[in-house]
Amino acid sequence: MKNPLPALLLAVLLALGPTASAEAPWPANKPPVPDLTQGGVPDQSHDWTLGATGARGWVWSWKCQTTEARQILITSVAKGSPADGVLQPKDVLTGVNGQPFTEDARIVFAKALTAAEKDPGGVLNVVRWRAGAVENVQLKLAVLGEYAVTAPFGCSKSKRIFELGCEAIAKQGLKDPKGNIRVCIENDLNALALLASGREAYRPLLTSYAQAVAESTPGGWETWHYAYRTIFLAEYILATKDTALMEGLRRLSLDIARGASPVGTWGHKFMLPGATYLAGYGCMNQPGIPLTLALVLAREAGVKDADLEKTIAKSRVFLRQWVNKGAIPYGDHEPWPWHEDNGKCSSAAVLFD
Repeated sequence: MKNPLPALLLAVLLALGPTASAEAPWPANKPPVPDLTQGGVPDQSHDWTLGATGARGWVWSWKCQTTEARQILITSVAKGSPADGVLQPKDVLTGVNGQPFTEDARIVFAKALTAAEKDPGGVLNVVRWRAGAVENVQLKLAVLGEYAVTAPFGCSKSKRIFELGCEAIAKQGLKDPKGNIRVCIENDLNALALLASGREAYRPLLTSYAQAVAESTPGGWETWHYAYRTIFLAEYILATKDTALMEGLRRLSLDIARGASPVGTWGHKFMLPGATYLAGYGCMNQPGIPLTLALVLAREAGVKDADLEKTIAKSRVFLRQWVNKGAIPYGDHEPWPWHEDNGKCSSAAVLFD
């Protein structure tokens, strides 16, 4: 199978979450940071993966900032992972390498984990608080080496992480608990990763998923689902030259093209027949950019239609109005002056490239 590097780049870029400005001022009334070793209670709003440890943890944050966090509350541990048997839910990590966290716990922990992965022993030393007792414990990690300055390109560590990720995706499969193929955004991105690997071993899995996508009709907040599954199906056909699914790609891409507003934008939903406005909050540039990417890829894969061409042209004009004016905004309004959110600018860079 041809190795479609753009599929991997697209999967990464489209999965980008919101970022926050490090210089953003914090209001004086921000909530206090709880001391979890003294009865403090987390807000239960979120947790994060703790990288290669196999654990997840809660870290205090405010407006996407973890600057004042000095503890990590373990919320779950994957069976068979490096953390299994060493950490458990309700443990609190208070430091690394025998020293307490004196700066952002999330950042310090991440740096210590990265250092452990390039250490010949692969040992991550953490300070664990459990039910009042403090102990230095060790997590044995796989030794993956150091990131190249060009990472993820020309980087053996990035390559190995990607390979391991694909193996995990293939092992998990793309089906629901009942054994049915589950067409969803998560699996669209998982399938794009497998496709980008170029490994023939994943071909049967990808073919089954592509067939399911070609037969699907998204519902609900439909634009998001149309975008990612159409991108995958177009990339699949481009990589494999499997034209048996072209009719499905044509149907999905023309639904997108004909669901756009008169100026080439989309909301959470398509433009309803006879309507004068976009359903679902009006213009939204994310998912609008992935929808345009889907149309461009469908065209490259062989879909030919005047409606598709017109919608691409309209969207292109609409998006280009923000060149040299700041990051692409959430909708049809002044551009953000601060930062990119939801990966819109990077997605647009791929689109115009």
